[in-house]
Amino acid sequence: MHAKLPHPFDDATRITAGDSSWQGHTSDDYWAFVGPFGGATAATILRALIEHPQAAGDPLALTVNYCAPIAKGPFDLDIRLVKANRSSQHWSVELSQAGGEVATLATAVFAERRPSWEHRVAQYPDAKPFEQTLPFPRIQASWANQYEFRFVEGEMRLGPPQAELASTFSKIWIGDREPRKLDMLSLMSMSDAFFGRIFHARRELVPFGTVSLTTYFHTDSEELAAEDITRVLATADSKIMHKSYADQNAELWSPNGRLLATTTQIAYFKA
Repeated sequence: MHAKLPHPFDDATRITAGDSSWQGHTSDDYWAFVGPFGGATAATILRALIEHPQAAGDPLALTVNYCAPIAKGPFDLDIRLVKANRSSQHWSVELSQAGGEVATLATAVFAERRPSWEHRVAQYPDAKPFEQTLPFPRIQASWANQYEFRFVEGEMRLGPPQAELASTFSKIWIGDREPRKLDMLSLMSMSDAFFGRIFHARRELVPFGTVSLTTYFHTDSEELAAEDITRVLATADSKIMHKSYADQNAELWSPNGRLLATTTQIAYFKA
């Protein structure tokens, strides 16, 4: 019998512990047009934090600032516990290559989530079931082909420029093309798995890249494991595109109707 190969996502986010830093390696499977897919980089950072011997609690928030391009190959993660108290931890992570300058800077908050009063304001989006929607075609960027996208609303349609801009709103099912049970790492990565809203608005691809991404987690690892799911229903939109920078914001829902994460990012574009 052959040993079961690791899922491409687990292979892409694999890290090893070193004496003074942790090491990772970029993956061709999760490559974007000019660098690694930001969601995979963020998930790799989160994996290093989750597996750190001092980690306590579950991810509450992760902010990743993409400072400079990451080249293909190995990279180092310098991890520092900045502050800890009885209920939360604050972390800092710097990603660099070959002893050079920092290419990615991240901060994270881990927390012990305890039972409390709750009020669920956001409503689960109305959507066709996953099985009744069609998969989006594969594209040139390899990272996108690791996911299966099924648009319920707001599919990206590229074509000749139009006088009227298209909507920036999308409602979409997202899951690993090779099914994998959703965990905190894949939830982190999927929070960045949205095509640039400017592509939707202009119906064309333009130079685009995330500058800063923040994801807030509204579940813990135990609750997420109990959901026992392989995909999310997500909504994504933009509020403004101005002077070379644009925001994107999104919600990621369990098919069982639970809001799992919200995310926002600022991205550079050239158009």
